[in-house]
Amino acid sequence: MSGATLYIQEDFKISDVQVEILVGIVSFYATFGSAAAGKTSDMFGRRYTMAISAGFFFLGAILMGFAPNYGLLMAGRFVAGIGIGYSSLIASVYTTEVSPASARGFLSSFPELFLNVGILLGYVANYAFSGFPLQLGWRFMLGIGFVPSVFLAALVILVMPESPRWLVMQGRLGEAKQVLIRTSDSIEESLQRLDDIKTSVGISASCEDDVVEIPKQISNGRGVWKEFLHPTPAIRHILITAIGVHVFQEATGANAAVLYSPRIFEKAGISSSDQKLLATVAVGVVKTAFILVATVLFDRVGRRPLILMSLGGMAVSLITLGVGLTIIEGSEEERTWLVGLCVAMVLTDVAFFSMGIGPMCYVSSELFPLRLRAQGMSLGMVVNNVMSGIVSMTFLSLYSAITIGGAFFLYAGIAIVGWVFFYVLFPETRGHNLEHVEKLFGNLLWKFSPNNKKYDPTSDDLETTSPDA
Repeated sequence: MSGATLYIQEDFKISDVQVEILVGIVSFYATFGSAAAGKTSDMFGRRYTMAISAGFFFLGAILMGFAPNYGLLMAGRFVAGIGIGYSSLIASVYTTEVSPASARGFLSSFPELFLNVGILLGYVANYAFSGFPLQLGWRFMLGIGFVPSVFLAALVILVMPESPRWLVMQGRLGEAKQVLIRTSDSIEESLQRLDDIKTSVGISASCEDDVVEIPKQISNGRGVWKEFLHPTPAIRHILITAIGVHVFQEATGANAAVLYSPRIFEKAGISSSDQKLLATVAVGVVKTAFILVATVLFDRVGRRPLILMSLGGMAVSLITLGVGLTIIEGSEEERTWLVGLCVAMVLTDVAFFSMGIGPMCYVSSELFPLRLRAQGMSLGMVVNNVMSGIVSMTFLSLYSAITIGGAFFLYAGIAIVGWVFFYVLFPETRGHNLEHVEKLFGNLLWKFSPNNKKYDPTSDDLETTSPDA
């Protein structure tokens, strides 16, 4: 959308405020999809929920591509936004539930990886179609989105198995066992995973039946919100941490850098439309490349070190970008080195984002126990979409009010607050079975608790360690 807005604004003669609404409103629309997806995935399964999201993407792309005016373009954004809400929730839940513990961080980063591949392809499409006539080019930029939705639907129908954890929640143990055998490193591991899942929903680990009766409260996800409203200390800690992931992922301004990169590069001194679009392609390349780094490091280094490195690096990059843009804005002479510095800092910012806090919103689905996972991620994605909408719909107005440099100083301050938040609250979850992660939580000020606990995956007990371990 970032490149297309340059041409939509010229074609429909719309104001900057209307551009802000067009870009940012999709995140608010996505809240409806995220809210519905949690219930849908508990009732009908993770797999069919993905098919629903593909349908919304297909229809949204067609509506936007053929929109004759601003109103119908907004209607297409609404439909696509519902699809975004569905997919952002179900992709993380499904990947987390299918993955073995040894590769969960790696595989759970895939939704963010392929999201960035999509963004990169969008940037490339923007550049490729920029030479088309004004009224045609942006329609291809938006309408071509129907292609991946067709591939997603085919993948769901022909290849993807249902989540084994959802199957157990429905009492379909035989089917769950077959899926676990396909997605585990060994038969022994698949049987251990099945026993852990059965125990987590109240089924005896010794039960060998292929189909068992499950209380509707469990199979339909009922009672979840009651537990959220009256949480145990561990669930309260999980909720605060998971919501914090979604808040700081968006509030640090990464969406502004992605969606408004042509504007940022223009403020930095790049005037050519082609050069601005090429610079946005560079943003997409860097963002995607560093997601690949994160997919490898999440299971080797851990979640906590990458998040802290990510937010620290973003804070430094955003401060430097703010300084560069402030100098450029206050100077009449052209300084090529400052233009290069600003472009480099945008790229550095998205690189640090992609190495930690970016994919963590999808990895965070591992924090919730099975009974709460879909609805917990639904709540998290609603918060994520609201924050994304606020950032997207206020960026142009924000930099008009406090200067573009001031806007990035604000985002840097939020990144610093986020660093402190995760340093104090967030325990390491690398290598732990999903059914055991809940045991890591309970002490809200985790870092400073004398009884800080670390779970040993090879044991059924919790071992006490130093908070600095």
